[in-house]
Amino acid sequence: MLRDSTIGGLISGISRVLFGKKMIIAKSQKDLEKMRAVGELIADVRETLRAMVAPGVTTLELNAAAEKMMRDAGSIPTFIGYKPHGMVPFPFAICSSVNEQVVHGFSNDVPLKEGDIVSLDMACTLEGFVGDTAMTVPVGNVSDELKQLIRVTEECLERGIEQCRPGGHVGDIGWAVQEHAEKFGYGIVRDYTGHGIGRRMHEAPQIPNYGRRGTRERIRTGYCFAIEPMLNLGTAETRTLEDKWTVVTLDNKPSAHAEHTVAVTQEGPEILTLTKEQKKALRSEQGESAAA
Repeated sequence: MLRDSTIGGLISGISRVLFGKKMIIAKSQKDLEKMRAVGELIADVRETLRAMVAPGVTTLELNAAAEKMMRDAGSIPTFIGYKPHGMVPFPFAICSSVNEQVVHGFSNDVPLKEGDIVSLDMACTLEGFVGDTAMTVPVGNVSDELKQLIRVTEECLERGIEQCRPGGHVGDIGWAVQEHAEKFGYGIVRDYTGHGIGRRMHEAPQIPNYGRRGTRERIRTGYCFAIEPMLNLGTAETRTLEDKWTVVTLDNKPSAHAEHTVAVTQEGPEILTLTKEQKKALRSEQGESAAA
């Protein structure tokens, strides 16, 4: 678990004492350069794991590959040893959540099967800043029902990111996710949320995947958020297994998860957890749209 020994952390602590809540810490241009670097790194890890997912592969193999990439690049796997109050330390570099597992799943030596889906959540710390990202990947051929669940979860992420603009509100993000997810009747997980991010993995504010437009904190330039919709094929209700970490759906129906780390700029949202190639493709796409 990262120690909050920064000036920003001190200010946040004072804010809690005076006002009873945490302050949202805006990042400087120097901070954002470091967050871009760690974002690209964890995006490279994510895309490497995406290519590895196949029937017969184990989540322990995925975890080992992720940890090696993080350490070889000079970063720290943020999840290892992470210990919120009252919890046991998390033992893995990634969260590997299969089928009905929503988040925080433990890696193991059980081979993935054709038709499974696996959610992979990962974060690393580089030069004092954290990049956090997640995806849900089909294992081989999966049902149309599961393909749609993954697609809509990713669409919800896109819609949430679009709300990360100066002058908006945190409630706008949850509203955008909820409005799209409910069209398909999916259960929107309410027990776990997105969050601010920077020198610590979890900073203010909490960002639920539901809400009302124009509510919650005002969004300002320099804020960085981890937006992460979690949608269930059935009920939104969850429970935690005996390992104290793994969260599963109450009805044992599949769940999907998608996440990006995003910076709020004057020009709008900037997705930090993209590879260099993905950023280049996005710029090209945006240029074509502007020219049309």
